[in-house]
Amino acid sequence: MSRRSSTPRRRPAPTPSDRNTCPCGLAETYEACCGRFHRGAEAAPTAERLMRSRYSAFVRRDEAYLLRTWHPRTRPPGVDFDPGMRWTGLEILDTTDGTAFHTSGTVTFRASFRGGALHERSRFERVDGAWVYVDGDFLDG
Repeated sequence: MSRRSSTPRRRPAPTPSDRNTCPCGLAETYEACCGRFHRGAEAAPTAERLMRSRYSAFVRRDEAYLLRTWHPRTRPPGVDFDPGMRWTGLEILDTTDGTAFHTSGTVTFRASFRGGALHERSRFERVDGAWVYVDGDFLDG
């Protein structure tokens, strides 16, 4: 069974009054949303939530979390963060599988940054019960 998203979910650029809002675009504080995954208090329950938490980790430059949630067979030795990169929003375009009932799934997203956007279809798998990022294909647009 597949779950597909038909309506893109985009996070508007943060305003001074919502600085504590999670970078992933959900209407929760960082601590209640992706912060709990980054701290290791909980594991992301779906491939989409893992993707969102990894986006937030890129925003916050949390290399340890990114490496911990990368599949062992594709994990690089480290993450090179571009010091000039400023992520500005995340839009989930589609999801396939990736729930508690699956062992794999995909998330198609657009991550915006000052000066452009990254459009990717990412693949996720479960390893020892936890969702991990495997790899992705860059898409046009």
